[in-house]
Amino acid sequence: MRMLTGLLLSLSLMGPLALAAPPAPAPNHPILGIWRLTLPDGSCSETYRFRGDGTTLVTSAAEVSESEFHIPAEPSEKGFYRLVDTIVKDNGKEDCMGQVMKVGTSATNFIRFHPSGALFLMCATESMETCIGPFQRVMGKGT
Repeated sequence: MRMLTGLLLSLSLMGPLALAAPPAPAPNHPILGIWRLTLPDGSCSETYRFRGDGTTLVTSAAEVSESEFHIPAEPSEKGFYRLVDTIVKDNGKEDCMGQVMKVGTSATNFIRFHPSGALFLMCATESMETCIGPFQRVMGKGT
């Protein structure tokens, strides 16, 4: 009985932490919506659904993953948004690059939006020298 009580107490203490939602981005944040990145040779595309609850659904080749993201409401002085993304679910299949993502993997990238709001680049640093993209906004599908 004592062990069961201790287990229930520990679960009740952990429960709210395990169920805590990521911080939601501002409702008008430019990252929200559906974005697509197509490889230069056109052989594969990745689709990113940035949702208002701070989660992302990504499809890339056979991979389907979900993550939680954090992004500030405003860009830095250099014009970049710092995006921290942590994978919370993955189907264990290969993405467009032939890699399998692991749950718990966290990545920090820097997002630079085109003035039109229809494109962005994802960069390893706050520099246009280390970017992939463009990611194109997918209109008419939940945007």
